[in-house]
Parts: sequence; C-alpha cells; structure tokens
Amino acid sequence: MMSTRKKLPAHTKGSGNIFADLGLPNAEEHQLKAALVVQLKRLIAERELSQVAAAKLVEMKQPDLSKLLRGQLKLVSVEKLLRMLTAFDQDVEITVKPHRKRGEAGRITFIPAA
Repeated sequence: MMSTRKKLPAHTKGSGNIFADLGLPNAEEHQLKAALVVQLKRLIAERELSQVAAAKLVEMKQPDLSKLLRGQLKLVSVEKLLRMLTAFDQDVEITVKPHRKRGEAGRITFIPAA
C-alpha cells in the first residue's frame, strides 16, 4: 500500500510566541499575559466557579473578567494578573538570573508548576 502524503504549503516555523510572529510590539508581555490568563481560566474551571463568583474573588467586574478570559489582554497589567492568581491561593515565584548568551537581551518565561 502506497503512502499518499500531502505536501505542506510553504510555511515558516513559528518562534513559539504568536505575538512576536505577528510583529506586535511588547510580544513577550502579551505572551506572558496570555499564559497567566490560561492559568486563571484553568483555576476558575477547576473550582467550577461562575464568572460572577470568580470576578468577585479577583476584585473585578464580571463583564471585564469575561473580556479578559476572551483575550482582551490590555484590560490588566501583569501585576494585576499575578494578584488575581494569588487570590486563587497560588504562589507566584519570580526568578531573575543572567541570560545564557552575553550580548543578547534577556527574556521573560512562564513555567507553570507541574
């Protein structure tokens, strides 16, 4: 039996940051915010909270929380998202260390706990 593999159209492998791939300014910040919102969404689902209850817990209006959970990242700062996660009894650790390659700008990385 012959394999009928379709050829992929010409494409470029992504960098791992869709915001950078799209050429948006502050791409690392957007990526970090998106990862934090995913964590927040997961915690809301785990606790089976309504958006109203979750909004109350994180001290935000429900319509704004709804917009945030749908990707409107401009509504909050990284700091506010970190405070929202601590409202869900999460510890947030920030580690600062030298970048591996001298002469290159450092980077921001989000690593969720296992």
